[in-house]
Amino acid sequence: MSNLDVASAQLDAYNAQDLDTYVSYFTEDCIVSGLNGTPTETSREAVKARYAKAFAQFPQNKAELKNRTVVGNTIVDHELVIRAPGGEQFEIIAIYTFRDGLIARVDFAK
Repeated sequence: MSNLDVASAQLDAYNAQDLDTYVSYFTEDCIVSGLNGTPTETSREAVKARYAKAFAQFPQNKAELKNRTVVGNTIVDHELVIRAPGGEQFEIIAIYTFRDGLIARVDFAK
């Protein structure tokens, strides 16, 4: 799979709330962080725990891709996150850095 394929597949798994498939696209030592911030998760297992909680709290949560830019091993997504139909919505930027065909780091800006 190309990095672009992985980015698309992980977003599909996120929207399906398929936790095991979602985290399979991350390296074992992946890092999740706010933009220019301290990492909040530093392993695949920590990412799994974060999203298990999020999926339980927001069972209808979806992310709609607004724009995607690919530069080398980096993919930048602009997404609209919708917590539930008619519920909270917000925009984010997700900056994915890839290593060996998997997501090694994600930096979020909200």
